[in-house]
Amino acid sequence: MTTNENTTTVEYAPEHTPRMDWGKHAPEVFRTMVRLDAAAGQGLDPKLRELVKIRASQLNHCAFCLDMHTKDALAAGESVERIIQLSAWEESRHFYTEKEVAALELTDAVTVLTDGFVPDEVYEKAAKHFEEAELAQLIAAITVINAWNRFGVTTRAVPGHYQPGQYK
Repeated sequence: MTTNENTTTVEYAPEHTPRMDWGKHAPEVFRTMVRLDAAAGQGLDPKLRELVKIRASQLNHCAFCLDMHTKDALAAGESVERIIQLSAWEESRHFYTEKEVAALELTDAVTVLTDGFVPDEVYEKAAKHFEEAELAQLIAAITVINAWNRFGVTTRAVPGHYQPGQYK
């Protein structure tokens, strides 16, 4: 429930119950994931890293990660407009640089592997915009957020309580 400045009360649906706190029951895995996430993000622009995390989380329907990474993106200086347009980035490419578009295309291809392998043209486009070491970091960042998403959706992590920088 929330009350706005006009004292109108809005009743929201109740939060769902998480299935488990997997980090509590697998603390070494959780700590290792945090370290892996930090390592994967090294050398990448923080805004780009958050855009990639948001996009993968949209595709994977991970509400917890969407909550976290939109807040982290805003804290990193990303605009609300670019975050809003991200779910339709293919039709709103003009909000993003060519490098960001290449990263988003790669994110989509790596995340949705049911469509087949990562197409050569997607990989080659990313390779044109990223030095090899940076591309390796980008692939790592995409892979790690996909792992986080799978933990989040499987355990039904509850969005809405994350504060920027909470797990860093």
